[in-house]
Amino acid sequence: MTKLDRRLFLKESAAGVIALTLTGGAASSCITEFSSPDGKKFKRPTAPAGEYDVVVCGGGPAGFIAAIAAAREGAKVALIERYGFLGGMATAGYVAPLSVFAFKGDLVIGGIPWEFIQRLESMGGAFIEWPKANVDFDVELYKLCVQRMVLEAGVDLFMHSSLIGCECVGKRIDRVVIQNKNGLESLQGKVFIDATGDGDLAWMAGVPMQPNPDGTLQPSSFCFVLSGVDTESELLRNCMYHDGVRGPSQCLPVRERLLQLKAEGMDLPDFGGPWFNNVLHSGSVAVNITRTAADSCDNRNFTAAECKLREDIFTFVSILKEEFPEFKDCYVASTAPQAGIRESRRILGVHTVTAEEYVSAERYPDSISRGIHPIDIHQSSGSGQVRIDLKQPAYVPYRALIAPDYPNLLVSGRCISTDRQALASLRVQASCMGTGQAAGAAAAQSIKEKKAVQEIDTDRLVETLKSWGAVL
Repeated sequence: MTKLDRRLFLKESAAGVIALTLTGGAASSCITEFSSPDGKKFKRPTAPAGEYDVVVCGGGPAGFIAAIAAAREGAKVALIERYGFLGGMATAGYVAPLSVFAFKGDLVIGGIPWEFIQRLESMGGAFIEWPKANVDFDVELYKLCVQRMVLEAGVDLFMHSSLIGCECVGKRIDRVVIQNKNGLESLQGKVFIDATGDGDLAWMAGVPMQPNPDGTLQPSSFCFVLSGVDTESELLRNCMYHDGVRGPSQCLPVRERLLQLKAEGMDLPDFGGPWFNNVLHSGSVAVNITRTAADSCDNRNFTAAECKLREDIFTFVSILKEEFPEFKDCYVASTAPQAGIRESRRILGVHTVTAEEYVSAERYPDSISRGIHPIDIHQSSGSGQVRIDLKQPAYVPYRALIAPDYPNLLVSGRCISTDRQALASLRVQASCMGTGQAAGAAAAQSIKEKKAVQEIDTDRLVETLKSWGAVL
């Protein structure tokens, strides 16, 4: 295979860039040629930024756990993150609480993810809501705790870096290209983990995705922190904890009033919940109420959706101030850096987890993680929601983390191979951490065994995960 046969793929985007081609050796600066549909071309130098055993794309709950897991197994690991902090939907989306780590008081997600929760708790940054072990958290301490654990594991961080392409030799990924203030840089790796949530790396590499015949997606929500709230009031005390003991997670009095106002003719945006979440500071709550149909993989669509949702935030805050004395002095203290995403791309993996398998808790020979959050499908318009509670913790097979014929690619988190119904449970952060842990361990094992990710000894993988405390 000559270097002329090597191509750096970037799918067609709204910006018009359809392909990039690399020339030059791995050890020297390369020239990346951009081609657009109108035939125009321009070139930019691409500097090699390092060679790694494992390159993890995305520093959210799946990605940072995967990076730690691979590094602890002796791999040299790089972690790429587009923001200047780690944590994904927890810290970039203000999605709270972290759901769900336990079932009837017994852990379902253990190992490194639970170690992170315990460490965050010891820093004063987490409150664990037993018996479900939903976790309320302080956003800033979360960022600090993740950063410490990742750096202590010896992971190299590439933050403020956007993934823009990958160079493939056949279906083997050789390197990824990122863009940051240093310009274009490439990272070479032996195994790559896509923890982008949207399956960006897998998509760039040409991995087939799950079909979506009707084009519908669960809506996005723009979460925010509201301060000046009477968090000691009966209204808030009964709804800002999600342990299944103190009351329903939705704030029903607020929901019923909003529905009444809409029925009376008020022009209200679509909403969900609302859910008010403990952020460990008296007088403040994280709020999940906004919703709109959005495609996070379409820049123009998602931009328009976030602009609408930001307007909706202040519309709802105004109503809360007027209608509920508990909120009369409230104000928007902070909005999340981005809207939260419930659904986008999922790979078509070696095995697709179906709702039937998931609800019946089918145990696979290669089970590597679990899930216990309800199947929770939010309607793309209106205020509707379909919820199916699980009677027992479900399982996730290793085969859902890999695609056929891609020998050095794993995925973790929201973009694993599931149908839409199973995704509606497995998208939550505890489950994403569980699949991230498995992906990191599998990546390191693939390198040690010198085998494709499809060929590793899954019994050995399971034993490694159990030795860390994973509940399998």
